[in-house]
Amino acid sequence: MALPILFLLLLSISFTESNLTVDYYKNTCPDFQRIVRETVTLKQSAQPATAAGTLRVFFHDCMVEGCDASILIASNNFNVAERDAEINHSLSGDAFDLVTRAKTALELTCPGIVSCADILAEAARDLVTMSGGPYYKVRLGRKDGLVSKASRVEGNLARANQTMDSIINIFAAKGFTVQEMVALTGAHTIGFSHCKEFTDRLFHYSKTTPTDPELHPKLAEGLKRTCANFTTDTTMSAFNDVITPGKFDNVYYQNLKRGLGLLSSDNALVKDSRTRPLVELYSTNQAAFFKAFAHAMEKVSIHEIKTGHKGEVRRRCDAFNSISA
Repeated sequence: MALPILFLLLLSISFTESNLTVDYYKNTCPDFQRIVRETVTLKQSAQPATAAGTLRVFFHDCMVEGCDASILIASNNFNVAERDAEINHSLSGDAFDLVTRAKTALELTCPGIVSCADILAEAARDLVTMSGGPYYKVRLGRKDGLVSKASRVEGNLARANQTMDSIINIFAAKGFTVQEMVALTGAHTIGFSHCKEFTDRLFHYSKTTPTDPELHPKLAEGLKRTCANFTTDTTMSAFNDVITPGKFDNVYYQNLKRGLGLLSSDNALVKDSRTRPLVELYSTNQAAFFKAFAHAMEKVSIHEIKTGHKGEVRRRCDAFNSISA
């Protein structure tokens, strides 16, 4: 009986993913892509940090029980939602605002048709491309999830201070290879991290050496000045890629080899024998990085998607249609 059951399971997975198509809204909301693209362009022009922020929100959504826009749900008196988990406290308000704006415009044009999960996936791709990164196809037809709980977040997202073994295991548990993990981490080519994520490398590396010796001295000096008051001003932050922070390119990987990786997890990529060859490849071959990143993002975007009765099309992206959901 084991083989027939396994076959049925694989068949159901393939069927679920096959429900998604690039032209899903061709007849029901033909202006979907134009509306999202125009909304993205206006928001990114006004707030350049939107690209990195939206990409991070999208990834945090997909890695916790799938790409179902559960990260967008706001907490209420009955439920503490995903976005209020500690690791999500620093997620970009611009990203949430972008999705809200796109949803509002789409509801005026084709009410009750487009899911918030599809908006987030499409917007993330558009912003990667707009920032200079690769274009990749986004299959559409996701439904919005019916559950969003902060208690389910921990352990699904890698932290900056985790070992490479732990990070690889988190990705492997979700079906991602080491190569895909290294390519996805290349998203750090844009955006920033708050000081609390890397100050251990500056002030508390070890009892005998307060600053991580593998951190470039000039970068360490500048970061110490930037983060001097990080305990009282928690908004203090630094660019993940100090050379080309607003451009989606392969300079992030080049930085790792120069001691310019911001986070401990960044630096670990260039030290571990399983990941260093990929850092070497992507640092010298941007086309290889772009191809790997595009492939990995397509895979992320269909991770544990909801279709049919397993989800809904929310009227508002920050609330379930039913309070009992």
